[in-house]
Amino acid sequence: MSFLAELWTFLRVRKKFWLLPIIVMMVVFGGLVVLSQGSAVAPFIYTIF
Repeated sequence: MSFLAELWTFLRVRKKFWLLPIIVMMVVFGGLVVLSQGSAVAPFIYTIF
């Protein structure tokens, strides 16, 4: 959790709020990759794309 707090502090101090959507999308796609690696959710993820 300290990483997230430090990241938020960096974004707030440096005024780099434009990085937030990029980071969120990377986390979402990373989660999709992890879920699609042989789980029961994989067939439903493939139908999204």
